[in-house]
Amino acid sequence: MARNNNNNNTINVKNRKATFDYEILETFTAGVVLTGTEIKSIRQGKVGLTDTYCMVINNEIWVKNMYIAEYSFGSYNNHTTHRDRKLLLNRKEIRRIARETMQPGFSIVPLRLFINERGLAKIVIAIARGKRQFDKRQSIKEREDKRSIDRMFKH
Repeated sequence: MARNNNNNNTINVKNRKATFDYEILETFTAGVVLTGTEIKSIRQGKVGLTDTYCMVINNEIWVKNMYIAEYSFGSYNNHTTHRDRKLLLNRKEIRRIARETMQPGFSIVPLRLFINERGLAKIVIAIARGKRQFDKRQSIKEREDKRSIDRMFKH
């Protein structure tokens, strides 16, 4: 059975709130352990990263609260929408992430989910530090200033 590779790279789901709420320090790309119906739903674009976070449990990194809609053609073996999913990283990366996130104020935040050229689901996670309210206001101000400058040059 031939697989259509043209639309595999179109899936690129971003967690926009993460860059607003957190200061990104370092990023990693990890594979995701999925069931058959989950990857089919992702290829249809029915996935969300809102309010998603990661945890280190028993030297493994798990993504929690990631929404993947049930596959419309799935039968009795369809997956649950918000189940915990294991991330695939090497031991050295997992140890480094665990060591960094032991410090107070640091978190593991999913930034982006995409399908690579081989058709595998990958997730970009980051070690991040939470922004304070002042930092968030500063980010909003910088974004609005950039928009106003762009408007001035377009007209």
